Order: sequence, then C-alpha cells, then structure tokens
Amino acid sequence: MCFAHLFVPLHAQKMKISIITVTYNSARTVKDTLESVLRQTWEDIDYIVVDGCSSDQTMDIVRQYEPRFHGRMRWISEKDHGIYDAMNKGFRMATGDVVGLINSDDMFCCDNAIEMVMRKFEENSDADAVYADLMYVGSNNTDKVIRNWITGKQRPMAKGWLPAHPTFYVRKHIYEQYGYFNLRYKLAADFELMLRFIEKYHIRLVYLPEKLVRMRYGGATSSSLKNIIRQDKECFSAFKDNQIPVSCLYPVLRLLSKIKQFNL
Repeated sequence: MCFAHLFVPLHAQKMKISIITVTYNSARTVKDTLESVLRQTWEDIDYIVVDGCSSDQTMDIVRQYEPRFHGRMRWISEKDHGIYDAMNKGFRMATGDVVGLINSDDMFCCDNAIEMVMRKFEENSDADAVYADLMYVGSNNTDKVIRNWITGKQRPMAKGWLPAHPTFYVRKHIYEQYGYFNLRYKLAADFELMLRFIEKYHIRLVYLPEKLVRMRYGGATSSSLKNIIRQDKECFSAFKDNQIPVSCLYPVLRLLSKIKQFNL
C-alpha cells in the first residue's frame, strides 16, 4: 500500500497564526477590532480574546461576534493582574505557529495585513519574528493620522530604535524558549520583552515595510509626564536586567526618534 499521498511537503503546509486581543471595558472600540480581524484574508487564524471581567458591554459584543468566526474564536473573562498578565494568558492559550497581538482599541490597516506577515515567514523560513510599521490615529476620528511609526531596518535598541510592538509577530516556540512578559514591569514590559528577544538572545528579524495597524493615540504610557518618566526608568532597568550597555542619553535618543514620526 502506498502512503505517499499522506505526506505533504513542509513548504506546502499553511502556517497558523494566533492573534490575541486583551479587553477591559472596551465596548466603545472593540467592534472595530473584531471587524478588522474578521476581514483578514489569511484563513488559518486562531483568535483569542482575554477579558479582565469587564463591567460594561464588552463581553456582550464579543459573544455576539463569536458565531461569525465559525469556531476560530476562543475567549476567557476573568480577573487578571493587568494587561501584561492578560497577554501572557493569551500566549499560553495560543495554538498557532506564530503569535501576534491586536489591541482592543486598534484595528488592522488592511484586510491582507496578516497575510503579508505570514507570507514573510514563508519566504524567510529562518525568521523568528516579523515586524512592520503602524499609524497612530485620532481616538474619535480613526481617519486622522497623527503619527507614522516607520520602524525601518534593524539597529541597536540602545540607540533609540524600537519595533512597534503591535506589529511584532513571533514564532510561538520563541516565547516558550525565552519567556513571556515580565510582570515586574508595569509600563515597559513590552519593551523589556523585545529587548530580551532581540538584543540578548539575538532572534532573527525580518522587516515588513508596510503599515499594518491603526492604533488610537493615547494609552497609559503617554497619558502623563509621570508615566513617561516612569517608563524611561523601567527601560533603563530592562537594559540592566538583560546586561546590555546603554548610554544615559537613551531617553533623548528615543524621544528624537519619536518626534520625527509626528505629522506636525
């Protein structure tokens, strides 16, 4: 008996991606997020919603949309220890070859955003992660572009270069090997994770020069000068904890890279 037809060449197998959305009282914006995931042209998507026991209509909306995903959506709603703890839950639930995030007040720029990411992984079989660009848009008017985050080719993070975290797609085994978010960091856990992966463990990156995400402007980090200073301190701690040298001028270098991105 011939079993040759049972064996599919590895390059012919379509990769699966897990996309995680963390929600908490996100009723005002989460529909936009859900719709943008639904419109994605890449079929093999494992969509995970991690809710922190919202007290508004967030979970009613999620339940309403669940049938439209035809079994591709899973969700949990329970108390957590903040956004990074919730994201870690999502990582542990993920079944995809690749894992990415879309925030509950953000949306994909185009219907083939995930397809472009996954094609990059297919074209670069040795890539551990793919990163791209994003747009900061108005909180109420998402057609108004406030800032274009053009990440560009990889440079040392100590010089102010930083991938846009919502466009940072990573093979699941990298998280399993090098760990998830460090919950000791309250505002810069995403920075510490990327620093650890990129500068300490030297994962292989591929840049996708496309804007993938519309991100509503605002958030905990940029909401006050106090939080900006606190995040800078956490970034210095991240360099120290990962034993990566950095100049005391790092906050200035990072600020300069951001200023260039604003539509003034």
